[in-house]
Amino acid sequence: MRAFAFFRLPKESKCTLVVQRSGEPERMASPGELNGRSGFVVAPFSVSRLTPLLLIRPEEQHVYDEVSNVTGEIIAEVEKCAQRNNIGHTAYHHDESERELYGRAFGTFHSRLMQGTFRKIVLARCHKAKGDTSNLFNLFRRACEEYPRMYVSLFSTNTGGTWLIATPEVLLEGDSCRWKTIALAGTMKPDDGVAQCTADDAEYSPGLRSGISWNEKNIKEQRIVADYMKDCLDNFSDDVEEEGPLTARAGNLLHLRSDFAFSLRSNAVLGDLIDAIHPPPAVCGRPKSDSKEFIMTNEVFPRRYYSGFCGPLLGDCGTHLFVALRCMQVVNDGFLLYAGSGLLPDSTEQQEWEETEAKLETMKKIIS
Repeated sequence: MRAFAFFRLPKESKCTLVVQRSGEPERMASPGELNGRSGFVVAPFSVSRLTPLLLIRPEEQHVYDEVSNVTGEIIAEVEKCAQRNNIGHTAYHHDESERELYGRAFGTFHSRLMQGTFRKIVLARCHKAKGDTSNLFNLFRRACEEYPRMYVSLFSTNTGGTWLIATPEVLLEGDSCRWKTIALAGTMKPDDGVAQCTADDAEYSPGLRSGISWNEKNIKEQRIVADYMKDCLDNFSDDVEEEGPLTARAGNLLHLRSDFAFSLRSNAVLGDLIDAIHPPPAVCGRPKSDSKEFIMTNEVFPRRYYSGFCGPLLGDCGTHLFVALRCMQVVNDGFLLYAGSGLLPDSTEQQEWEETEAKLETMKKIIS
């Protein structure tokens, strides 16, 4: 086994394993090369020589009714593959504390917002965590149990290493007839002056009619993402339907979400559509190209496959691509956890730091 990907779709009990036994996953220079292709996609925030877009070839595909039904033989095989793929992947070391590094980066990013260079820009951080890396499938199982409404995936390649993701954000889902995507932005804890969500709550409730009060910063941030998504989709579809924004629950956090449903003028340009919408402003900024370049130059840590996207581009399973949020990379000496937040001119450093702390809890809960 050279590469594998486990994934469990939101609100489903079954999980799927995609295995490539021979050769290495195919490298691609851009999402546009996905036109007409199939496999499990592993895409970085920004495609480069060191972080290529990878397509795991589905030489084998196993579907399990429950995560607990995965056999010990398969588990042992994927653990061995992951350990081999993690060689050479280590943590980053800095003399400054995480808080000091974040504060310095926030000042750099926020000053450009105040100058009017960007309407919005996302600042991410990386947190090193200790933990047992010898039983990664158990972490995947725990994530599936803990976050039944999220997309959960454990995948491993020699080039990209091994990653675990539990994300609420759809990049693109659908089949040959109908497609959907979302605009997700704005973050709030359920206890930030609002009623607690329970497991029996509807997953989505209308934002202004739910008793949840969103501040202007979160509303503006989400609208920037939704407007961008609508503009992109109009270039590929004549019947884009938008619903929202609604309040969406993801683990221990609330977000604002707009849903888009559409058909494509031609399914042959699916890769071109993905290229147009990635990276969305929810993980990058506006204007897109300028904010992406600024992030790549000025963030302290390389994002690698954090805030990229992953998922199956498969006939039988359909297309289910998700933005790689709430994720961590497995390294030789522990885990690298990633989180980011969208900055606007009225953002404050402490509030944005606390938002990233809350987002990191998604993975910390799994490895603790």
